[in-house]
Amino acid sequence: MESANVVIETFDLQYRVSSVLNRDVKQFGKKYMFDSNEETCWNSDQGDSQWVTLEFPQPVRVSELKVQFQGGFSGKTCRLEGSPKAGELAKITHFYPEDNSSLQSFPIQEANMVHRLKIVFENSADFFGRIIVYSLDVLGERAL
Repeated sequence: MESANVVIETFDLQYRVSSVLNRDVKQFGKKYMFDSNEETCWNSDQGDSQWVTLEFPQPVRVSELKVQFQGGFSGKTCRLEGSPKAGELAKITHFYPEDNSSLQSFPIQEANMVHRLKIVFENSADFFGRIIVYSLDVLGERAL
């Protein structure tokens, strides 16, 4: 195993999102959560329970999530789910971001090895349910 709290690389990661604002993936697409550019972001369309899924090529044990929202468009109640490669998603934990534009860190206690993660933004600070994420980092360890 690699040491804990290493950013899990995203170049070999498959990811999906629940929606993109006005389906404008060129301006607000999912790739902008991982591009390390503070000028770009993923912007969901409106609606409750927006989500992001991440699929890793090998199992990972998540120890921390780091998320930077746009203030006014942050998740209020968020749920982290995980599963083995062909398994059903199961709740790992809930976390509760503050409504601001700062990079926020959420330690994950006692997570199992998973191939898939799903972050569900159960509700939003935005009246219409939109979520805006400037950066998303998953820290932990990968199975070798």
